Amino acid sequence: MTGHTITHEPAETAARATVAQSRAARELGLKRGEFELAVMLGRIRTVSDAAGGRRRVTQEEIERVRAGEGFPEAWVERIRAVGTTEGAAIMDITTARFTRLTRAGFVTPVKFYLNRYRAVVWLYLAEELRQFAQSEVNAGLLTGRAPGTIRAQLEAGVDLRARNWRGRHAGAMLRQSEDPWERAAAVASLLDPVQIAEIIKDPYERAYVHRLMPESLAQSAPESPAGRIIQKITTADDPDEIRWLRANLTIGLSQARGQRPAPRPTPTPVPRTEPDTLLSPDPDTGPDPDPGPDPGPDREALPLAQLPGAVMGPRAPEQRGLLKWLRRRRA
Repeated sequence: MTGHTITHEPAETAARATVAQSRAARELGLKRGEFELAVMLGRIRTVSDAAGGRRRVTQEEIERVRAGEGFPEAWVERIRAVGTTEGAAIMDITTARFTRLTRAGFVTPVKFYLNRYRAVVWLYLAEELRQFAQSEVNAGLLTGRAPGTIRAQLEAGVDLRARNWRGRHAGAMLRQSEDPWERAAAVASLLDPVQIAEIIKDPYERAYVHRLMPESLAQSAPESPAGRIIQKITTADDPDEIRWLRANLTIGLSQARGQRPAPRPTPTPVPRTEPDTLLSPDPDTGPDPDPGPDPGPDREALPLAQLPGAVMGPRAPEQRGLLKWLRRRRA
């Protein structure tokens, strides 16, 4: 199979005039599935959204695709995905042989879906199947008896379709991300939560990575039968694959931490309180005056202005009430 050179615009490109992916698909006259597959293959380049939303498409990119050779008919043919029956016809082999080749990993699926019976339907790029069939290196796999090692693997139940799809899907996600934390989240999305928790021990980093993970491919609830099937397909289960993902996630986290830390909640300051005995005098009222000895009933009956030493004398009821209020406020 022939690879495709894929380039992506830097994040600064998002400052140009961009449109949502749904609008870009309409302007190009592509169906939703065709557009998503073209993005995954790198045939349509996307840029980051400055507001942090879903990736967008520049007007320049739309014009570039329109000006491409053979657009739209020949261009769409190069991103056409086919199932087992049509794929076998393209390669001029039986559907049984085609299935054996895909299970053995000679052909990598480009996407999948569940039919009404919740059976997994794998789809393959028609262009890659034609290239595989036309290669002389693969001629022995299309006719005659399969090699013994392949037969032994298939008899043992080996099926590499899901693993190969995950590898292709991971590459597509990494190509579409410039941010190191997003790249780490793309790798983590293929591991189960236990593996993620073992590698990302910091709860704030783990929460941040989960928030940046790509949208789930499941259209139904995770605990539904269909959700569990899709979860099984999109989660690594092969020991070698898991080791590779864990190593890449560890490296990706180191790079992300070196650029910036994961966000953490801002601590709320706790008001500082002091005991009443340490409170300083109120700047407006000054220190409480010494009430002195009880002046007796006659002295207390005199108006405040007529009392000798009124400032240091007993307080009027209004003063006593004010001082009690000030003490409560300081407490």
